[in-house]
Amino acid sequence: MAELWFYHLEKAGVGDVLPGLLQKVLERGSRALVVAPDDETAASLDTQLWTFRDESFLPHGRDNEPHAPRQPVLISTETRNVNQADMLFCLGGVDPGNLEEWNRVIVLFEDSDDAAKQGARSLWSAMKKSGTTVSYWKQSDQGRWEKQG
Repeated sequence: MAELWFYHLEKAGVGDVLPGLLQKVLERGSRALVVAPDDETAASLDTQLWTFRDESFLPHGRDNEPHAPRQPVLISTETRNVNQADMLFCLGGVDPGNLEEWNRVIVLFEDSDDAAKQGARSLWSAMKKSGTTVSYWKQSDQGRWEKQG
């Protein structure tokens, strides 16, 4: 069963944080599925991953495009593991569903999104009670991720 990590974004938005996290996934030789709450968010992330740095980009694609199964990072609005990813990123309150096919599930939620924050709290409580390994991460004033619990 997957480890479940919660990233509480108090200082930055998902679009600011996600590219760096995905870059680390690729550096480790892993694959990721990023599930957005809606098509608008998915399209915005798609654009951002191509342009987040002048000197580089993150290889990725959308699940509705040709060659989706070959993408190391796939953006979707559904939790379907089309690209055989081992890491799942859930944005904006997306429910990860069954955790068994993932090594790690990352739940990113912005402090300003009350619904996503409440959903993350509920998921944390339910998973903690079920015995799932859960971790809570927060950004320090220096921008580093620190494990809080």
